[in-house]
Amino acid sequence: MSPTPNALVELDSLLIQTIVNDEIDQISPSPHPGVRHPQSFMGAPLTTLPNSPDTSNRGGATRELRMDTLCCGAHGLSLLITAIKAGHPRGRSLLFDAGPEGEVWERNARRLGLDLGKIEHVVLSHWHRDHSGGLVSAVKMISEAAATKSKPDTERSTTPVVVDVHPNRPAFRGVMIPTTQEPISLQADPTVQELQDAGAAVRRESEAYTVLDDMFLVSGAIPRETDYEGGIRGGITFNEASGKWERDELILDERFVMCRLKGKGLVVFTGCSHAGVVNVSRHAVRLGSSDGRVPLYKVVGGYHLADARAEKMDQSLRDLKALKPEILMPGHCTGWRFKVRLESEMPGHVAPIFGGTKYELV
Repeated sequence: MSPTPNALVELDSLLIQTIVNDEIDQISPSPHPGVRHPQSFMGAPLTTLPNSPDTSNRGGATRELRMDTLCCGAHGLSLLITAIKAGHPRGRSLLFDAGPEGEVWERNARRLGLDLGKIEHVVLSHWHRDHSGGLVSAVKMISEAAATKSKPDTERSTTPVVVDVHPNRPAFRGVMIPTTQEPISLQADPTVQELQDAGAAVRRESEAYTVLDDMFLVSGAIPRETDYEGGIRGGITFNEASGKWERDELILDERFVMCRLKGKGLVVFTGCSHAGVVNVSRHAVRLGSSDGRVPLYKVVGGYHLADARAEKMDQSLRDLKALKPEILMPGHCTGWRFKVRLESEMPGHVAPIFGGTKYELV
């Protein structure tokens, strides 16, 4: 049963820890007061220098910034989102996607020193390896962290983390090379059995519903309304029954996650926007407001315009501006060309996300 509009509770603030993203940037400041994050390398952990001869000649410095404490970029996305609301002092935390591979997710999560045991719900935006590849490792680390929680949290430690995936998992996805009609297969997504073996309680969901005390909404299918957002060009899926590759450009299993920030509006988290960032944003507004009075505040994640033609970028920019978001936080597959266009057309309203950076939305 789909949630009614306005089902989301209003949050006091949101914390977003970008665990995996294509790019990192520890230096650039936030361009908007509604997005707070540490500027420069001072946001990274500092290591106390040992009192030994090889460090005694540093002119009084007692701490150093180590490069092996910084996160690494990788083609994919993983966001740890914590909703803050009065009455929930620790917040409620959801993991959105898990990047392309377990090694990257594990390394970055450890370097960030994250409290993984607080994650209660994991949502996979869609079946593509750059979003699902780290899921098994993430579930294992979350389960281990929950199991070692202190005594007051033992009730949480006995509850498996929920991993929400779309029921239509393809055997393989890929891309058809247009000039040669050669299929290129992507690495397979993890199976439901692999997730369960890692400790997950797998929920296979295709309809919209709210989770964690109505703090988050997971969308169902995203209506495809625009005539220029046609999915991923050359997208294919392998049909095991026929042994053949079939056209699969629309990626119909794609979903997004959204929240409602008090006094601001809707915050939308999109993994890749294969449905089109405009279709995603319009559907979010309909899901989040029965009368249209709850505005679109922020759109966070991949806009999938890196390889888009100029005409598609123009149309996407036009229709995004018409929705009047206060700020856009593109990452992953958005591409530098569209980020440049956004900054040119909406100066001061664009705050790209970067791997390893923690953002506070207020």
